[in-house]
Amino acid sequence: MINMGCSIFTYIKKIFSLTLILNSFITLTAITGILYGFYVAWPGWKPYTPFLFSGNLFLIAGLAAIINIFPSASIGRALHTGRLFFHHYVYGFFVLVFSSIYVMAFTSVSFVELFLVNTGSIPINAGRFFILTGATLFLDDLPDVSKRVESALNKIKSQACRVRKGFHVAQLITGIGTFYLFLVILAFTIAHMEVNIANFLTMGTLLVTSFTSFACVKRRDWLKITPPKQMNQH
Repeated sequence: MINMGCSIFTYIKKIFSLTLILNSFITLTAITGILYGFYVAWPGWKPYTPFLFSGNLFLIAGLAAIINIFPSASIGRALHTGRLFFHHYVYGFFVLVFSSIYVMAFTSVSFVELFLVNTGSIPINAGRFFILTGATLFLDDLPDVSKRVESALNKIKSQACRVRKGFHVAQLITGIGTFYLFLVILAFTIAHMEVNIANFLTMGTLLVTSFTSFACVKRRDWLKITPPKQMNQH
């Protein structure tokens, strides 16, 4: 059960950790829609021209979001907030189920298309938000699903520790690239004020992703990562 003696600051820090993970997922979803249009839907499309010279650069933002997930999750995993009736992954599962039902009932896109379309539609973006929220709760509590899952995650963490210096450098480079993409969309939006809300959402998530990268680099989060204890015993 939840520890009522836990400080409010601890819960705020936990929510902050979950918010950073959620933002990484939102970034991945936003750029997936752009890259899908760039590579598949409209092969000749040049996004945000003339401010962006290649749509391939959005891959950098995707990499930044992925690299940010582990240090963001580590903030919350180090806290002891207890649980309210169930583990977080149970709540995450229910949010995923009800969000999927909402998408099927109130939007005109399939579950797969939901993450490929680049649109300002409120129902579609709301559906995406709640599905990603459920995924965030599930991922945050993933090690508690089973001992087998925890062991697999520990092996991945052990492998990541061997190249943590590379992740540290990559986090800085991708953070700079992501901030550049934010400036590109900002410039495009100023020049084309008729654009839909999708551009504002993309700008916001890219800005948070880039700042998260810079903060993690300053804190040297990847360099502080150590192999799991059980991995050190072998």
